[in-house]
Amino acid sequence: MATTTVHSFVCFVVFFSMVVVPSSSGQLHRDFCNNTPNSSGQLTPNYYRFSCPNVFNTVRRIVEQAIKCDPRMGASLLRLHFHDCWVNGCEGSVLLIDIGNFIGEQSAIPNKNSLRGFDVVAQIKAELNSVCRCGNVVSCADILAIAARDSIDILGGPWYQVLLGRLDSLTASLADANTNLPSPFSNFTKLIANFLSHGFGLKDLVVLSGAHTIGLARCVTFRSRIYKDNDINSNFANGLETTCPANASLGGNNTAPLDATTNVFDTVYYRELTRQMGLLHSDQELYSGGNQTSADLVTKYSKNRAAFWEDFVVSIIKMGNLPPASGNGQVRCNCSIVNNPSPPNNLGTTTSCPSPPASFFNPGTDPTHCPSHPTSSPNLGSP
Repeated sequence: MATTTVHSFVCFVVFFSMVVVPSSSGQLHRDFCNNTPNSSGQLTPNYYRFSCPNVFNTVRRIVEQAIKCDPRMGASLLRLHFHDCWVNGCEGSVLLIDIGNFIGEQSAIPNKNSLRGFDVVAQIKAELNSVCRCGNVVSCADILAIAARDSIDILGGPWYQVLLGRLDSLTASLADANTNLPSPFSNFTKLIANFLSHGFGLKDLVVLSGAHTIGLARCVTFRSRIYKDNDINSNFANGLETTCPANASLGGNNTAPLDATTNVFDTVYYRELTRQMGLLHSDQELYSGGNQTSADLVTKYSKNRAAFWEDFVVSIIKMGNLPPASGNGQVRCNCSIVNNPSPPNNLGTTTSCPSPPASFFNPGTDPTHCPSHPTSSPNLGSP
């Protein structure tokens, strides 16, 4: 048996004793504890129906508590799902930490000192490994998809059915994260080109940007807008000067809400764009960037919450279906590192994972109380 270290945990095979039942039932037991994806690669809402029937309740409970402790966490979990899927598909690569010579996506410019929610994901993963009847069967990529859906719903947005069955990647790409993720400084031409390169159209761009109806952004991402852009409400810009001074050496990590109702998944984001009150340059470009179709969609969603919700659900499910760039995958024991030893995959085997030492992660939420957070954090950022 391999030893475990702080940075690598070995999955152990769990052999379930079989009771005397008809052979068809015995086969069913073996089948639902085999950690195998659909051979066609198609995702399904019932993927964990037998192997982990408590998956949705478990994720929901932890996400609810995390948002209760920190309402901003809902936006952070949604952003993790987007930043995962937009770089080589939905395969949990954004969760891999830098170890040794490996530098992953968390060190990319759009992610560094910005992404949040890793502790919440770690807690969800640890609990699922314990409560799932088949052990380590729920992938980290699926956890991100469920947590994003629950965050939207908890903050007053639409509920939708999550499709499941993703595998976790064996690696991550710093270069692809730097290239693929849209910049808050992009103009409309660059934004639409980015979305088209992923197979998404103009409506997808406008409606998925509506996720900025929740969360915060750092001063470093909007400083140039409030001091240099012309398409910005002057009172709005003046009100941000204290939070975000013109001096580039000051206040870079100070945050401001992306819209006036930052903890509610509503249409205020779009309404503020029509008033030139978009916080990010890229957001305001949806209305002021010279594309009339985009501007018309912004106006439509600003007045019609039902239309926004309906189109958002279609686009985020489409985003969650982005396939991995690599056909190899596994279900990680710990979302921050690949399983060690790391075979081409760990499919067809029911596994359990040892609990990581307390020093490896500090769970972001506790089922009974809110944790104390340090005054400074490496994950200050947006949303």
